[in-house]
Amino acid sequence: MADRTGLKFVGFIFASVTLAVMLATCMVVKGYADGAYTLESSAVVSE
Repeated sequence: MADRTGLKFVGFIFASVTLAVMLATCMVVKGYADGAYTLESSAVVSE
């Protein structure tokens, strides 16, 4: 059976990665909602 110290370390690593992915996803979604990013490339060229 694994020791608790190792499991706490692995849990901390997984929690950190999960938090980083959630933060990045929220930033991208907020950018799309604010209109900073567009899916059509013609919107940028039309100027």
